[in-house]
Amino acid sequence: MSGWLAGVWYRERRGVLWLLWPLALLFGLVSGLRRALYRAGWLPVRQFDAPVIVVGNINVGGVGKTPLTLFLAGYLQEQGYRPGIVSRGYGGQGPYPLSVGPRTDAAACGDEPLMLYRESGVPVVVDPVRSQAVAHLLAQHGCDIVLCDDGLQHYALHRDLELVVLDGRRGLGNGGLMPMGPLRESGRRLRQADAVLVNGSGSERDHLCRTLALPPARTFAFHLQPAAWQPVDGTGTAAAPLPPATVHAVAGIGHPARFFTGLQHAGYTVIPHPFPDHHAYTAADLDFGDGVPVIMTAKDAVKCRAFAAAHHWYLPVSARPDPEFMLFMRAFLDRCHEKTHHAG
Repeated sequence: MSGWLAGVWYRERRGVLWLLWPLALLFGLVSGLRRALYRAGWLPVRQFDAPVIVVGNINVGGVGKTPLTLFLAGYLQEQGYRPGIVSRGYGGQGPYPLSVGPRTDAAACGDEPLMLYRESGVPVVVDPVRSQAVAHLLAQHGCDIVLCDDGLQHYALHRDLELVVLDGRRGLGNGGLMPMGPLRESGRRLRQADAVLVNGSGSERDHLCRTLALPPARTFAFHLQPAAWQPVDGTGTAAAPLPPATVHAVAGIGHPARFFTGLQHAGYTVIPHPFPDHHAYTAADLDFGDGVPVIMTAKDAVKCRAFAAAHHWYLPVSARPDPEFMLFMRAFLDRCHEKTHHAG
């Protein structure tokens, strides 16, 4: 997805994008028919004994679902579960199904699964066919609940809970389906999910509830909280720069501007360097020739450790949902427990 096209998608006016309306109509017809066939039972849906929680989005690009997945993995562990994560592994080469481990290269599994494994410590399995990943996860790692990072549109996998993530500021952009807009499915799909998580403030959540007719009782806000800077090479021997230092900010994610803006709000003078999502970095990409500190996202860092210098840092972030969402999750887990108890 080009930066230009993404920028146009998130403007209110569609302008020349109306020329893409026939393709968007075809995309909507195909995706709608596909979902209808799964719901009607004409296409097989694989179900498992362990509950499956899908964390996904209907927008193309970053909305914060991976930090939310990390939060849920930690929360489920605190509740006594043995969670595991499955992922498409965009950009990975396999072979599949692939269990991510300490020595797995990002080229094999993709950047997000490697980050999920390192940050969460729970088993992570990669396979474009999510049901195969779940089967491998349960058979090989002894997990009793599954988090599917992305995969909202992977209807061949039964899900016990659908959580859809939205960017509080960008919303649904121009509201168009691809390639006319950023949507993989119509905005009506949001009202069919079990819950919508808005990455932003409470006021942004309330605004989206009104404009998109979302059910307030099932729409929750969360924010991303940055942690301390970490050295990309893993040494931890140097001191991170403090604001108002000037930094090179590197981001190969779905929405780089959010990362740059966050650093600016923290007081840094930012020299931005946006890269395409899932960019395969080389040492030359980070060589700006001036010794100024370089800061990147955790997803970028997993691909840069081998050639990182002492002035290369990454910024971990963690999701912090509203308390109402925690009550929602507690109720879901209680239902899972009752179902397991009755089945036994």
